Amino acid sequence: MNRYETPVLLLTGYLGSGKTTLLNRILSNQDGIRFAVIVNDIGEVNIDASLIQKGGIVDQQDDSLIALQNGCICCTLKMDLVEQLHDIISMQRFDYIVIEASGICEPGPIAQTICSIPSMEPKYTEDGIPRIDCIATVVDALRMQSEFDCGEGLVRPGLNENDIENLVIQQIEFCNIVLLNKADLVSPSELERVSQIIRALQPHAEIIPCNFGDVPLEKIIHTGMFDFERVATSAAWISKIENYHGEEDGDEDEHEHHHHHHHHDGHHCHDEHCHCHHHHHGEGEALEYGIGTFVYYRRRPMDLSRFDHFVARNWPRSIIRAKGICYFRGEKDTCYVFEQAGKQIQMHNAGQWYATMPEEELQMMLERDAGLRRDWDPEYGDRMQKIVFIGQNMDQEEIIRQLDECLV
Repeated sequence: MNRYETPVLLLTGYLGSGKTTLLNRILSNQDGIRFAVIVNDIGEVNIDASLIQKGGIVDQQDDSLIALQNGCICCTLKMDLVEQLHDIISMQRFDYIVIEASGICEPGPIAQTICSIPSMEPKYTEDGIPRIDCIATVVDALRMQSEFDCGEGLVRPGLNENDIENLVIQQIEFCNIVLLNKADLVSPSELERVSQIIRALQPHAEIIPCNFGDVPLEKIIHTGMFDFERVATSAAWISKIENYHGEEDGDEDEHEHHHHHHHHDGHHCHDEHCHCHHHHHGEGEALEYGIGTFVYYRRRPMDLSRFDHFVARNWPRSIIRAKGICYFRGEKDTCYVFEQAGKQIQMHNAGQWYATMPEEELQMMLERDAGLRRDWDPEYGDRMQKIVFIGQNMDQEEIIRQLDECLV
């Protein structure tokens, strides 16, 4: 059944990046597009909604502006978002919906919520469904410059520096477009350096420098850019880790990507699955600014206490982003996902390696999964250390040396 679809632009970006200014520009368009707006604020008073109303463009009294406050639409207000989208579409009055997410929202869960609506109960779909058209992340160029020169310029009340760095990176990694706002507040060379840092994190999104959110409407509205799987797998670390099939020498090996899913009755060694291809955008410029990536790949287990010491005491500030899979002596059957963004570092249990499966089931998996066969080692099975590093002026040899000292 063909259902009426209303396109949605999701605006994300950290506090003060310029989302509301951009939104007011969108709403003042002269193209006759009838916009409905959902503004999310974590506070009890929705400041952004008030600023939009003061612009005189939309009004909460005529149902074109909806404020979702005192919570976040990526977690506590998920169903509130679903309800409001349903109400807007049921009116049959609007051509397009713009969602301004709170500055501390992660875009992935919001997109997942919206994309799940077609499979919800009929009351949410009978009048039509929302369809994400584009996700645009607004980045403050001046704060971004500070972010990767220690992050001092990003600290705001109520959030610590660790949270901020992680949020900024996640917002950049999950989008179609990065609007590099306030570009006139940094020098051309700094703007280029910031652009290359963004490109190192997110090789697939279009980067558009701008000031005061002054972006041509056709660049962000009715683009048809969004595809959940492509965006969800567009971060640089995913492409790197899935395309690296090298030896234990620290050198990258350029291979075609193999599509394989490590999931079977609780046995798996990846919590993200990728269907993206290797890109090399602006490598010359990236090298000029000292921005690089490499994959640490080994088969032996690590000692957890040594690894913890390296992470806690010797982690280089030059690393912007690191993510991958690892395992440790004493619990060789367990795969862990290690993740670092800015100053926030975490690790979580991702399940068991395929090598722990019963022999008969394992053989069936090996027969049908070319990627698993490629990764299989006679001694270690599919167990491995495989971590992607993205950073600026990294001492790759020293990082590898210290990680090798964690091996047993």
